[in-house]
Amino acid sequence: MDEELDQGNENVNSVLAQESSELFHILSRQSPAVILKLYQMLPSGVQSNMGPLYPTSFSSDVTELVRAMLAQLEVGSAADCCNFLQSMCILCENIPMHLESKLMSVAGYGNKRCDISAPSVTKEESSSPPSDQQLVKRPRIDHWENYIAAVKGLLLQRWERVSEGLVKEVQLENVWVSLRMVNRGRDRPDQTPGPADRGSRTPVLDRDLESSESKVTLETFLQGCAGKVTVVVGQAGSGKTLLMSYLGQQWACGLGPIPSSSLFVLLEFRQLNMLSRPLSLSKLLFQHYLPPSWGNNEKRDIVDYLISNPEQSCWVLDGYDEFYSKLPKQGGEMQEELLDPENPLPVADLVSGLINRKLLPGCTVLVTCRVRDLMDFEGISDKVGQLLGWDCHEIKEYVDNFFGVRADSENSALGVQAVDLLLSSRHLLSMSYLPSLCNICCICLKHLVMEYKAGEAKAEPREEDRGTEMGRKATEKNLNGDEAVEEKRGQDQDTRMHGTNRSAQHDPALALIPSTLTQVYLTVIGAFLSLDPDKGGKTDKAETTKPLQSTVRRLSQYRSQVCDLSQVAWRGLVESKIVFLKEDIPQEVLEFSLTNGLFSQVELRLEDGMLVSAYCFIHLTIQEFLAALRIMTSNDVSDTQLKKRFSLKTRWTTKSDQRTVFTDSLHLYLCGLASPDCTPALVQLAKASGVSGVQNWVQKRQAFVQKLLSNLCHSNTLTGPKTLELCHCLQESQDQQLARQVVGKRPILELRNISLWPNDIEALAFVANSVGNNGIGLDFGACSMELECLEVLPRCQYINYLSFHSRKYNDKFAEKLSSILPEFTTLRKLDFYGSSLTAAGAASLACALEKCQNITEINLSDNSLKDKGIKHIADIFSKLPKILSVMLGRNNSSLKAVNYLIENMSSCSNVQHVHADAVKEVNVSFSQNSDMNSHKTKLEPTISLLNQNWDKPEMQKVAKSLACCPGLSVLDLSGGYWDVEILKALTEFLPKFNVTNKIILNNSCSSVEGMVTLTALLPKCPAVVELNIRLQSNTDPVQVSIVFSAGPENPENKKSKTLCLSCCGLLHGDLGKVLRSLGTSCDLTVLDLSCNSFGNKGLKKLLDALPCLTHIQEINASKNEINMEGVMMLAGAFCSSHNLTETRVSNGGREQVILRFCSGQSDDKQQIKTFRMNKSSLLASDMTTLCRRLIQCRSNLELDLSQCSLKDKVVKNLLNVLPKMASLQKLNFSYSYLSTTETLSLVQCLTVSQRVTSVVLRPQKECLISFDKVNAEQPSCRLSHFSLNTDSLETLVGILQQVPQLSYLDLSSNQLKDEGVKYLVDSLPALKIHSYVNLSNNRLTQEGLLEVANTLRTCDNVSGVEVSLGEEERCLISFRQYGHCEKTLSVRESSLEGEHLLRLAEIVSECPSLTKLQLKNNSLQSEWVEDFVKMLDVSQRGCSVSIEESWIKAEKAIGLLCHCLKLSKSIQTIRVYNTTLLLSLMASPGLTSVSLVDCAVEGHQLAPMTSVIRGCPSLTELHFSLNTLGAEGAEFLCDVLPSLPKLNSLSIISKESCASVIEKMSEALLQSTTVQMLNLSGHTISNTSAQTLTRVLPQLRSLNLSHCLWSATGGLQLVGALRECVNLEALYLDSVHLDENITECLVQALRSMHLRILKLNRSDTVVGPSEASRVLDILAAMEVLAQMEEIELEGWRMANRGVEQLTRLLPIWQKLKKIRLSKNVINDQSGDKLLEALISCGQLQELHLGSNLLGDLTAARMALVLPSTHITVLDVSENSIGHEGAVSLSKAIMCMKNLTKIHLTSVGTPMLCPVAASLIHCPLIQDVGLGWNNCGDDVALELARVMPSCQKMIRIDLESNHLSVVGVEALCRALQSCPDLQLIRLWRNKVVPSEAQKLSLNDKRLNFSST
Repeated sequence: MDEELDQGNENVNSVLAQESSELFHILSRQSPAVILKLYQMLPSGVQSNMGPLYPTSFSSDVTELVRAMLAQLEVGSAADCCNFLQSMCILCENIPMHLESKLMSVAGYGNKRCDISAPSVTKEESSSPPSDQQLVKRPRIDHWENYIAAVKGLLLQRWERVSEGLVKEVQLENVWVSLRMVNRGRDRPDQTPGPADRGSRTPVLDRDLESSESKVTLETFLQGCAGKVTVVVGQAGSGKTLLMSYLGQQWACGLGPIPSSSLFVLLEFRQLNMLSRPLSLSKLLFQHYLPPSWGNNEKRDIVDYLISNPEQSCWVLDGYDEFYSKLPKQGGEMQEELLDPENPLPVADLVSGLINRKLLPGCTVLVTCRVRDLMDFEGISDKVGQLLGWDCHEIKEYVDNFFGVRADSENSALGVQAVDLLLSSRHLLSMSYLPSLCNICCICLKHLVMEYKAGEAKAEPREEDRGTEMGRKATEKNLNGDEAVEEKRGQDQDTRMHGTNRSAQHDPALALIPSTLTQVYLTVIGAFLSLDPDKGGKTDKAETTKPLQSTVRRLSQYRSQVCDLSQVAWRGLVESKIVFLKEDIPQEVLEFSLTNGLFSQVELRLEDGMLVSAYCFIHLTIQEFLAALRIMTSNDVSDTQLKKRFSLKTRWTTKSDQRTVFTDSLHLYLCGLASPDCTPALVQLAKASGVSGVQNWVQKRQAFVQKLLSNLCHSNTLTGPKTLELCHCLQESQDQQLARQVVGKRPILELRNISLWPNDIEALAFVANSVGNNGIGLDFGACSMELECLEVLPRCQYINYLSFHSRKYNDKFAEKLSSILPEFTTLRKLDFYGSSLTAAGAASLACALEKCQNITEINLSDNSLKDKGIKHIADIFSKLPKILSVMLGRNNSSLKAVNYLIENMSSCSNVQHVHADAVKEVNVSFSQNSDMNSHKTKLEPTISLLNQNWDKPEMQKVAKSLACCPGLSVLDLSGGYWDVEILKALTEFLPKFNVTNKIILNNSCSSVEGMVTLTALLPKCPAVVELNIRLQSNTDPVQVSIVFSAGPENPENKKSKTLCLSCCGLLHGDLGKVLRSLGTSCDLTVLDLSCNSFGNKGLKKLLDALPCLTHIQEINASKNEINMEGVMMLAGAFCSSHNLTETRVSNGGREQVILRFCSGQSDDKQQIKTFRMNKSSLLASDMTTLCRRLIQCRSNLELDLSQCSLKDKVVKNLLNVLPKMASLQKLNFSYSYLSTTETLSLVQCLTVSQRVTSVVLRPQKECLISFDKVNAEQPSCRLSHFSLNTDSLETLVGILQQVPQLSYLDLSSNQLKDEGVKYLVDSLPALKIHSYVNLSNNRLTQEGLLEVANTLRTCDNVSGVEVSLGEEERCLISFRQYGHCEKTLSVRESSLEGEHLLRLAEIVSECPSLTKLQLKNNSLQSEWVEDFVKMLDVSQRGCSVSIEESWIKAEKAIGLLCHCLKLSKSIQTIRVYNTTLLLSLMASPGLTSVSLVDCAVEGHQLAPMTSVIRGCPSLTELHFSLNTLGAEGAEFLCDVLPSLPKLNSLSIISKESCASVIEKMSEALLQSTTVQMLNLSGHTISNTSAQTLTRVLPQLRSLNLSHCLWSATGGLQLVGALRECVNLEALYLDSVHLDENITECLVQALRSMHLRILKLNRSDTVVGPSEASRVLDILAAMEVLAQMEEIELEGWRMANRGVEQLTRLLPIWQKLKKIRLSKNVINDQSGDKLLEALISCGQLQELHLGSNLLGDLTAARMALVLPSTHITVLDVSENSIGHEGAVSLSKAIMCMKNLTKIHLTSVGTPMLCPVAASLIHCPLIQDVGLGWNNCGDDVALELARVMPSCQKMIRIDLESNHLSVVGVEALCRALQSCPDLQLIRLWRNKVVPSEAQKLSLNDKRLNFSST
């Protein structure tokens, strides 16, 4: 209570003056009626002194009256003051009790002068006189004060009980609180303790805090909490309950922040948990807080006073985290209504009412809870403060007090060593930040030290003194926390992995400290067990043991009790119970726990008001640890229960988090207990649990925990807090392999918005150090981190990336970071951005970074470095050898900093790029020194200074610095928006710049004047070669670039210069300024003036200036409002300017206008000039004017009118002028709209001009009319894809009849149908056509087909007809102009019926010149074929017939063959090959040849042929190859051979390995003495057969034993018999077995024969050296074979020696026609010699040299040799011919007029254009192979040019090249002129599948597949 004041006059006035401000505040809140009554009480003299102020009930300015009243009373009489104060206490509401007591004391109770009625203290008005009101209120106050006095006694007793045994005195001014933001609005708030505040007394600024000073004492924090809801948060064990008890004691003693006149109600939530029934506020107060000894009236008075004066009560609600319920939400319709204190409510609603101001509004509420419970107070609390843990000073003080107070005097030195041990253990030190755990740590330390001392005393009695001295010295070093940790950090360098101190190697006592938190708690359990007076306190052994070993011994002593205690802990964990009643705990367990100190006793008041004793573990973590022991040692807990409890906690708290009273440390203890180090302890406890197979069971449970941990290590969804928690788990488990798994998934550990403790860094270090040299990154974002954490950070040995970004990190933080940075030897990247770093901090970092020689990236952006700080960083650039990037943006820097970076480029040669974007971005990149020292070309640096708003002096200053730069590649000055004067300042210095690439000025020039200023640079600055300016754009910024030459200017070869002024809004007047700025002798080569507005007038100025632009190559004047008048001006300039070679105009000049010029003074008449006018609508007058202008052109002219609209009159005007356009070479109408009438008018050009060479017209496609310089002899006409009716066709035929001679006529795809085709073929005799008529794709039917076929009979000069009505409809009529010609007819896929076939037979029979008929896949039936053969009449001429149908094979083939022979006597030869029947018809003596080849015939099917064969005695050839003859087939042959007296040739090629066929045939062959040609290829020849065949061989002239299988004996017999074959002319021995003996026989045989053909090819099997040498012997034996015509020696790998032998033979073989030497390892030199020798083989036709090592030398020799031969086939694939060789080959090909086939597959060069071009000289060429050469479109384009001239071309192979759509489209267009070309292979080219499909649909002959 305040001291009593005397009632003298001076005292009452002075008190009024002292309290005037608070009185004014109280009176201002009263109603006007109360103020009126107080005013009326004043004496009249006082009222008159106040002036004209008079309150009314409606007055809104009551405050002025209150201020005036108080001012008058301060100087008034004491009596007036006393009366006023007494009346005020009676009438006014909400006067604080301490103030009311003070005022009543000084004013007195007995004054009766207050004679007016006043409001009561309640809300209801009273009519009783004031004296009665005083008598009513005073007793109320007395009862209230009596109750307060009783509460004080209660709280003093409570404190006396609670403070018993306290080691350290509690003082509010020494308890620190961190202020927290109220109503935090983020989803994941940082609500963890702020360790940066924990150990420091300096306030830390943070934008999340509500005031500038974020840390205050608890005493200061509670000041001003009256009437507010204040929340104090803290961790479990931080002392919240103790502090609330102390706060109550302070209040009881009249001290502290809570006024002693207020009621102090201290309620614990653990007590409120006992209340299950609803109760009123009075019942809560009097039954469960302090039951008074008075009656109900007194209680009523107390409650009434409390309700009337709620501001005079303080409600302390302690331990909300232990509350079973959550605060119910207050809202809805009743939100503004107050709760009735007398109504019984659930206790949760009562608490919620107090906190939400719905009950006792205005009372003071103080709540304690944990951080995660703050969510429940969002929008409710007025102040939030977080209790901070102890720092090292406080921990040391506590430890000293603990050992000094509680230890025996002779052991007081233990405290010294205990302090040293504690500061050496990160786990103990981390635990000791919390007072409760600090006490537990002290008990543990005492146990450890005493055990160590006891063991040491028995081992070495004198060692104690030494240890004490060491402990004292260590303690002296640790007088302050920072120095202690710094000392420990220095000792931790070699043992960072496990977090232990290196000094443990020197002080054996330090080895006692456990290495993990779990082991600490095991040791703690052992320490408390040692407190047992019966068994504890003594060591069992003399020697010092490790703590875990001692703990295991303790557990073995107490395993039953610990097992039961762990069961209690586990049950409490499951039931979320931390307070246990006596009946919840077995009696022996309770006694044991109380004896050992593991339980603490508390008092609880039950619901009936009775006090009982309850018990709880001394700390929640002890309960959780014991529960973990239960899980790991008892099979009562299943794996499923374990898995459910095993989850990582997060430090991000959300409203949806499940509340728990525990600390969520269970998973940590489980991980630690899973370590093998804990197995012995677990085994001891498991024995007490009754587990069978204890050791295996425990290890299995440990393995299960490790598996759960492994699953978490592989998770990709863990947040930063959970990842950190995982690191803690791994540290506890001490499992390096699992740690590596975490790092493998997360190369950078990202931690965001959480608070970090030093032990967190220890956990990170354990994981980080598992990576080894692979390195790991740590990213700290907005993490609260005290400086001590940085001291621990170097324990992470392999850090390659560190990132810090938060405003929390300031210069002090940077200074501390700088002290450890050099220790990170593997650090590559450092980020310190978005922080509060200034120049001072930058200086510290710069000094540290100098020592980081491996650093490559630094990011210091978004700080406050300013210019000075950036200079500090820039000064170390040259000292960082591996630096690649430095980011310095958003640092409040100015131009000075940028200028310094530019100047620094001279001294730091590895600066590669300086980038500054206004004040936002400042980045510097570097090149590595290794790159600079290498022989590679060094990249020149670049500078980007963007969005710089400089004035002229600043521009000059920067320009001077830029001029001093040694050499720049690119200078980017975009975004300046400079005026003309600033640009002029830049251009003055620009010639001095050493820029090799370009300067970019985007958005820095915005006017035409500025543009003209820049344009003048082209003639003035020789180094400038290109200027691009684009001022106007709807979306893009203004674009300006100045391009420089890459090197010094060479006067003899001046570089081209380009000026681009696109989209600049130039008018014709502006264009004049630009042209004048260029001067009269400008070297400009490209001028782009597109997208301006200078119109025809500007165009005229431009054309007039052309003579001055002597080096111009291109002018772009597109989109300049030019019309047709300007186009005519262009046409005039086009003809008059000899350098102007191309004019491109579109849309009548409104869109594209481009002029291109040639360089040099070329012959005007030899130039090709092109005038393109595209996408335009031409009038007839325009066409006439344009053509008359172009008549003046003397050069070769191409007129391109593609995509134009041409009406009939326009075309006619063109035709009228066309004969006068003598220089016109090509007229292009491609993609123009042409009707049929206009098209036919264009065809008339064939009659109008004799120079027309070709007319190609297709609607909306390519349309060209080509001209020759002189009269064309045979023009061609292609008119396709039109819809020609009869009238149109008549008109067309009429025009074509006037043409003297047509090369070909293509009318494909015109929908002619049968009628149109008939009309045309009937008109053919009147048309003079040289090559062919193409009528494909005209919807022909079989009738139309027959009409076309009939031309063979009606037109003498028709040489062939080819018709197909299949998917790809084809109709081609070929002509031959000279003499009598043989005619051919081909009908494919036309679905012919029998009658059609008969009419065809009629046509064939009546056409005497028809010699070849092909019917393929026409769905013919066997009977129709037989009727057809029967009807054919070929008289004396010969005719070959080919009929291919899928059913012609096997038995049907034999049947058809037999029937045909019976039906026709004209068959000379008949052959079935695969599914084709081949007949040779001629009036002859009889059948001479029968063949069944590869047609699936089996031996048993040959029986029907027996009679047929026997009836053909004139048969000379019999071929039954590649079928399945078998024994029955052999018998058939043996049966018929004797009946064939004239049989000359027999071929039985085998496709089966069966020796029986030859065994049977060999005997029959002996009887057939007329057989001279025998082919037994592919058979297996037994020794018996070989012996028999040796008697057959001498009669033969040709023998083929290729691919036969024989034994060494059989082969020797056969080859040996060849010596007798003096008549043999052809020998085929491909791929047969030739051993040394057989080869020797062969050599001897060759010397005795007169062979003309020898084929001795080897297979692809590897040929050994011995076999390679045998070929030399074979070649030597061939010297006698002077008549050799064909020689094949493929695959022998004869190499140089073999070639030398051949070169001696070739001059002898003058009749040689074919030689195959592929795969013989012939090199380029040998190839050259071989070709030189071939010059003597003048009849050579085929040369195969593929798969060798030939090169350009051989190709050059070919150019000399091959032209003198008759080569038809040339194959040099798979060699190494280069470009020069290709050129040589092309020279040879030009002279090879007989060439039909050339293969250059994979020859080693893509440059085959010369070869493709040379094919135009080969009129007979049919097959070209250029695959696998990476050829580009140039080769395809050249082939497309050549193809129309190669009319016999059948196949082109271009697979696996680099052809794009462009090249393939060119080939597709060329195919239109090549009707005989069947296939172009295009697999594996650069054409996407969609495009390939589109092209294939256009022409099926384009094949993109692999088959």
